[in-house]
Amino acid sequence: MKTTSFSLALFLLICFSPVIAQNTPKKAAEDISTGLVQAALERTAHQVTYNGSYRKIAYPGGDVPDNIGVCTDVVIRSYRKIGIDLQKEVHEDMRANFLAYPKSWGLKRPDTNIDHRRVSNLQAFFRRHGTELPVTKDSQENAQEYKAGELVTWMLPGNLPHIGIVTDRTSADGQRPLIVHNIGRGPKLEDMLFRYRITGHYVYP
Repeated sequence: MKTTSFSLALFLLICFSPVIAQNTPKKAAEDISTGLVQAALERTAHQVTYNGSYRKIAYPGGDVPDNIGVCTDVVIRSYRKIGIDLQKEVHEDMRANFLAYPKSWGLKRPDTNIDHRRVSNLQAFFRRHGTELPVTKDSQENAQEYKAGELVTWMLPGNLPHIGIVTDRTSADGQRPLIVHNIGRGPKLEDMLFRYRITGHYVYP
């Protein structure tokens, strides 16, 4: 009887362990996505004046005052709620791979005060360490390709880069996911996925 019980237990372990192993990363990714969406939605309850001025902040875990910020600060603060410090992660990657990042600001070395608050730097980081997803055309048929917890970047008029977080909420007609972003009026939940030209689509981690 003991031998039979042991054999059955061994059989179950061999057969089902791979299933558990395969499901664990997927479940973890789902938890991160859900947590990021919840954190992003919570940001919309904050009163924030749009202000992207350069400020010296602590490192790691540094932040500008909570009552100011720009589009990237919505992303940074949301990720911090789920235990991911993009200030630290972007800085460490830039320090080791500075040439892989844009040279738009003429910097000769990483700057922990501002690097993570620039959309193009976040795009480079997400391409390197996350998953870069297809950028689809502006159409209702493609809206379903943007999932909750993913990140989207746009180019606004005047060549101004922008970033936001895809949520699990949908537009009034049920056709498009709503986005949490700050385009100048503080963090908002809005139907704006296809309002501007999309330049990037990512999931991280």
